[in-house]
Amino acid sequence: MQEDAKPLSEDDLALINALQLRPRASWTDLGRALGLDPVTVARRFNRLTEHGTAWVGLSPGPRLLERICLAFAQIDCTPGATATVARALSGHPHMLTLERSAGGHDILATVATRDLSALSRYTLDLLPHVPGITAVDVRIVTHTFTEGGRWRIAALAPGQRARLTTSPVTRPPRQGPGDITLFDRALLARLARDGRASYQALSTALGVSLSTVKRRIEQLVRLDVLRFRCDFARPLGGWPVALTFWAKVPPTDLPAVGHALVRLPETRNCAAVTGPHNLVLQASLHSVDDALRLETHLATTHPGLDIVDRVITLRHDKLLGRLLDPYGRSAGVVPPDIWAEPTI
Repeated sequence: MQEDAKPLSEDDLALINALQLRPRASWTDLGRALGLDPVTVARRFNRLTEHGTAWVGLSPGPRLLERICLAFAQIDCTPGATATVARALSGHPHMLTLERSAGGHDILATVATRDLSALSRYTLDLLPHVPGITAVDVRIVTHTFTEGGRWRIAALAPGQRARLTTSPVTRPPRQGPGDITLFDRALLARLARDGRASYQALSTALGVSLSTVKRRIEQLVRLDVLRFRCDFARPLGGWPVALTFWAKVPPTDLPAVGHALVRLPETRNCAAVTGPHNLVLQASLHSVDDALRLETHLATTHPGLDIVDRVITLRHDKLLGRLLDPYGRSAGVVPPDIWAEPTI
């Protein structure tokens, strides 16, 4: 491992876990949970972001996932062209996540567009013309049981977690426009780069009042359109292995199995999909050995779950718009814009 690619410390992981629970919490609240003063917490996170080892960005909320078209695309490339293709696709705003796989396909991509028509234009008319791509196999998500923004590490003590997860007695009513406007797209692009950007910084950058920015972010969160997430360089944090299971489940059992898999601590993404395999499960693991342990556990607890294929990711090139280096560190951002007309 390179000298500058140092493993994250226990203190770093505790802060990351706290930000997973409360991505936009004040430094004061985070410091209170961690037993640190706010200045120390802010300085520590700034160091992590400067090194690209942790960052706060965006996640789609359930209501947004119901409206858009989400798919997994398995992409084959000509020999020797996979890295070049991955770099080209990384610049596409509809390519949310790109993984180079140790399996039957060279690249596994998570793709999102505003609707099925846009997805068909992107995957049928455009992607096959990217130099180096020989085949594109698309599996459309029909239901998302959970997405990566809900995945948590366990680096905090129960008492610390409790200080950050206490919910108000009443939930604000869901009200306000949920359709994504041009202003929203500009706002989301800023938040994709820095999910902790202040209301003042956002209002200045977008040329609107602070109250307009604050009100709209709160509306989008309350409407379950928008969520915030804290990500980190997983290989440096003790989770170097990303595993994808493609499975078959009897259709009548699919909802129950999907919701059960969501409760596993390893589960990062879980969705019902089209194609010969109707369920995809993506997990984050500490080691390659854990893959067999997890598969054995699944076979024991869910006899009707038939795992047809299992694929380990060799490298993450992009994670929800964030460009990653070989150690999983942030090396840039291509803000997702799933409402734009697909182009290459």
